[in-house]
Amino acid sequence: MLCDWPCRGWKKGRETMLKVGVLVSGGGTNLQAILDAIDAGRVKNAKVSFVFSNNANAYALERAKNAGIEAMALSPSSFETREEFNQAMLRALKERNLDLIVLAGFLVKIPPEMVEAFRGRIINIHPSLIPSFCGVGYYGLKVHEAALKRGVKVTGATVHYVDEGMDSGPIILQKAVEVKSGDTPKRLQQRVMEEAEWVILPQAIHQIANNEEVK
Repeated sequence: MLCDWPCRGWKKGRETMLKVGVLVSGGGTNLQAILDAIDAGRVKNAKVSFVFSNNANAYALERAKNAGIEAMALSPSSFETREEFNQAMLRALKERNLDLIVLAGFLVKIPPEMVEAFRGRIINIHPSLIPSFCGVGYYGLKVHEAALKRGVKVTGATVHYVDEGMDSGPIILQKAVEVKSGDTPKRLQQRVMEEAEWVILPQAIHQIANNEEVK
């Protein structure tokens, strides 16, 4: 079920839509899965109101534009220090009064001050069954390369709350995906996205928005 730690202070009996900010670095397929689930009615009482990227060329920004969602890109290289970038990112998120922040392929380490400002209101999607193949160095294709090298028969995806560690926050949802003979990292990556990530990330948002227990 949904753990108590992240939900302390969560608004019960919400009368307004949950305002969701999605942070992305690339194509935004998980963002699209969220938007499609909202349109299909699988995610209720939530809306994506802001999309943020550290990459001005991320196609996710185009997806946001096509959906009529405010989008912003800030590159760390445009700032003299990473601290200045962190502060600008945090300021942008605070100014929009977001209820929930979703890391959907966001390849930037979340600074402690952001975790503290949005304690229990940041979730992440990771392409493995945590605690396997997670932590420093495990992202994108590297996760699936490691899974195939290890010879696991089952992999999957995990939605978890974000704390000060790397992929160490409380787990919300997981979904397993079979590893098939002849899989390449790219084939496995695609199947994990289709069968797990695009399913459980919208599901987690829906459950948080509606104060539902995880089934």
